Amino acid sequence: MSIATINPFNGQKIKEFEPLSLSEIQAKVTRAYTTLEASLADPEIITKRKTTLAKVANLLEKNVQEFASLMTLEVGKTIQSSRDEVLKCAKACRYYVENADAFLNPETVTLSEHRVARIHYLPLGVVLAVMPWNFPFWQVLRCAAPILLSGNSILLKHASNVPQCALTIEELFRQAGLEDGAFQTLLINSEQVEDVIRDPQVLGVTLTGSEAAGSKVASFAGKCIKKTVLELGGSDPFIVMPSSDIKQAAETAVKSRMIANGQSCIAAKRFLIHEDIYEEFKELFLAEASLLKMGDPSLESTTLGPLATHRIRSDLHELVQDATEHGADLLMGGEIPENEAGFFYPPTVLESIPMNARLYQEEAFGPVAAFYKIRNVRDAIEVANATSFGLGSSIWTQDPLEMEQFAREVQSGQVFFNALVASDPRIPFGGVKSSGYGRELGQMGAREFCNIKSVVYSGLVPSHP
Repeated sequence: MSIATINPFNGQKIKEFEPLSLSEIQAKVTRAYTTLEASLADPEIITKRKTTLAKVANLLEKNVQEFASLMTLEVGKTIQSSRDEVLKCAKACRYYVENADAFLNPETVTLSEHRVARIHYLPLGVVLAVMPWNFPFWQVLRCAAPILLSGNSILLKHASNVPQCALTIEELFRQAGLEDGAFQTLLINSEQVEDVIRDPQVLGVTLTGSEAAGSKVASFAGKCIKKTVLELGGSDPFIVMPSSDIKQAAETAVKSRMIANGQSCIAAKRFLIHEDIYEEFKELFLAEASLLKMGDPSLESTTLGPLATHRIRSDLHELVQDATEHGADLLMGGEIPENEAGFFYPPTVLESIPMNARLYQEEAFGPVAAFYKIRNVRDAIEVANATSFGLGSSIWTQDPLEMEQFAREVQSGQVFFNALVASDPRIPFGGVKSSGYGRELGQMGAREFCNIKSVVYSGLVPSHP
């Protein structure tokens, strides 16, 4: 795949970039490592990086429209969702500034009368961040903020269809005063990633992307015994029980399914509705989905933009066609619009999806909702856990006993009751099963790429940590 900005609204190529040569990559890796060595020797690195992140937050807020317009150009996000993303990045930066000391300052443990241990959270090394296009600013900032804060250096391999976002983020950190080499963008193809991982100066990899991409990166890193964090795909269940506010659940369900034009790992994709309220919920969902306005994502009135690439749309349509060929009922959408230059796909709803249809197991990355009728809590849990994914789940019920059972037995990294699933800087984010491992955000995310070093003193204990 070429490294280029292609406007999803009209399919036009805006700008193209040549991948870095091997010598150019090696120079950037070495620069990152040199900066890392300086961080290791600097006891004030956390304080300095806090200042940088605070400036990043200010720049994000100051230039929100500029950054939002760039995201909308490169991936087709609606302009309002792009603005929201920029502001969420600023919020995350400020959260880590405010909590850096609590997360990263040394902790003291008394082992005995004359023995004390201090647990230090030190930089792990140079970290390669392989990031996706669907949230081109948020995915980068949410991993970069805590990784940089502890003194690490980052090499960003962003998705090939968002090169201008990648370069803009690098410039953002430069303007905020981050040391040269601490954050660098690598404009490289996927085939070049293995060489970067194998470089002995790189000690960690964080990836957000597909299951296939995660498997490859984990394999490369595993052979070299290097730390990895993987946030992969999801086929999140949205469970609605009779005790819930059905109207609110249906409105939220449409919103959750259409996040990033349906291209979000934590978007609700499978809707598990109790048989007693199934028809009512379906009617409300279809009515709400029919109000979506598909069009130019740069216009304030548009509520559903195009998919990011032609390939994504083709893959999505194949899933829908396979489902109907196996007997699923199409309730809405399911046809590629005619006479449209861009990569549009309409809101699509299917029900009665058989187990041998690909849609039953695979992730639909686009505005396609799959409906399932369930009989009770046990039935809902079995269907929810029937895929290989386990990222998030949204569950609608007012019954405390049902809440307890769902929270305990649904296999996912997060469960949201009576709300859509959303990442939040204050709590850890990540999945289980084929949705990956490790955590971003919160205290756990702040420490994922730290060398957690135990230092034990017998007798004399220095007063300074």
